[in-house]
Parts: sequence; structure tokens; C-alpha cells
Amino acid sequence: MRLAPIMQAFFTDYLMTQRHASRHTIASYRDCLRSLLTFAHQRTGKLPAQLDLADLDAVLIGTFLTELESTRGNSAATRNTRLTAIHSLFRYASLQAPEHAGLISRVLAIPARRTRTDIVSFLTQAEVDALIGAVDTTTWHGHRDQTLLTLAAQTGLRVSELTGLTIADVHPGTGPHVSCRGKNRRSRCTPLTPPTVTTLASWLGERGGSPDDPLFPTRTGHPLSRDAVAHLLAKYVQKAAPGCPSLDSKTVTPHTLRHSAVICTALAA
Repeated sequence: MRLAPIMQAFFTDYLMTQRHASRHTIASYRDCLRSLLTFAHQRTGKLPAQLDLADLDAVLIGTFLTELESTRGNSAATRNTRLTAIHSLFRYASLQAPEHAGLISRVLAIPARRTRTDIVSFLTQAEVDALIGAVDTTTWHGHRDQTLLTLAAQTGLRVSELTGLTIADVHPGTGPHVSCRGKNRRSRCTPLTPPTVTTLASWLGERGGSPDDPLFPTRTGHPLSRDAVAHLLAKYVQKAAPGCPSLDSKTVTPHTLRHSAVICTALAA
């Protein structure tokens, strides 16, 4: 059975209509399955529209998950998140293609990787300043990245909330804030400090666009992915480390910025 109609119905019928999944969940699943389809194309030579469900067997998916860790450097937790999306697709497929029950059961039997529960580090204000100061703001990408990092460090928004922001979500007037739909689709507003408002206003002036456009787009106009945010953060940590050696001793992820905002706010209170 062709994979394409199953995958399309998984997003449009199951995730959107039945589960009413948040746009962040849908985006996360989309990014994962896009990577899987690219990997399957490299292994089978088939374009996504030509793939059958049988092409995505447990061996191929297991190899894909292993490559995420060994080649792309993803953590075990990220690997498990990708596996959750794949399992969700195959549970849906079990009802649509019962003739593939054996193959599906083998995919669903792929276990999650055991992970460690580490203490989440945080950045000091000096480290945050060094990180943001490492961005070259003379370029379009740099201006975007500086604004994203500034907003993340001040507000503590989750990476999914940051990438899901639109231009209309920024309210720089009286009582400046950003509005977003957070975990469990709860709406919330987060106040902005004057320096962050200034940075956002400058970026919006260069960014342009319509209210519904993503606040932090790629050059093609699509929202940044979680992986893209993690990649740009790692790049600026590396650039900032020579001038701020303490960064070398820390594992800095998007969640680190969220944790840093909470700590810095508490210390300033």
C-alpha cells in the first residue's frame, strides 16, 4: 500500500481533526517524517510519492534512528522524540493497512533509548550578553538570530513557542508583550522589557511581511524548525566561547535559554 495517502490522512484526519493537535506538535511530527522520507529516498532511490508502507520497515527505521545519534549528533532524548512521531504514524497505519500488521508491529516494538536525567544548566547574564554579542547583525540572518536569542533569553519561551510566533503575536505598544499558544495549547502573554522591544522593532522594520507571517522565517518564508534553532545557537556559542571561556564548560541548548531567563528573573527580583 502506498505510504502517501496514509501519511496525508495521518496529518489531516487524525492529528488535525481527531486529536486537535497543536501546531507545534504537527510541526514537530512533520519535521521528523520529512527527515525519515529523505533518509528512505537515499536508501531506496524512491521519491516520497513512490514509497510503499513496506519500504519503511523496522530495519530502515532503526538505521535512521541510529544515524540521528551517530551522524547528526542528536541526543537520546531527541531520538526518542522522533521515534514517538514514527510510532504515532504506524499506530494510525495499523487501522488503515491491517495487511501490514506484522511489519507495523515490528516498528512499534522499536524501544525508546534510555536517557539520563541531567541537571539543566543556565547562563549568567554575562554569558547571555556574550552569546548575543557574537551575532553579526550586519546580515539579514544575523539580525533575525540576534532578535530570536534576545527574545528567548528575556522571555524564557519554549523553542516551539518561538518558532510558532507570527508578526501579529508581537505587541510593542502600551504594556508590550508577546502572545503565544504554549504547552497543552494554553494561550499566554509574556511581558517585554524596553531593550527587547527596541530589538524587536528594529527586526520588524527589516523583516516586513503580513501579520500572519512567521516572526522568525527562513529565507524562503517558512518558520524555523527546532533543529535550525538548535544549530544556530550552537554556532553562536562556539563563536562567543573564546571571549567568554565559561561557555565551554556548559551544554547550551534552547532549553538552557529558557532556564536562564527564569534564573535571571529570580536573581533580579
